[in-house]
Amino acid sequence: MNKLTIKGNWNSIRGALKQRWAQLTEDDLLFEEGKEEELVGRIQRRTGESREKIQEFLRKN
Repeated sequence: MNKLTIKGNWNSIRGALKQRWAQLTEDDLLFEEGKEEELVGRIQRRTGESREKIQEFLRKN
């Protein structure tokens, strides 16, 4: 499995996530370094989007 690493400005990434998936809450977007997979899982459960699409979106932002 390709490990996802979130880099850069988290506030910017969080804003992009909320624009893409408006149903995400602040609790959904809690992020701790090293827990990228947990974040992807929360987004996946809330949106129904595939893990691959979420990871691709995060890599682009």
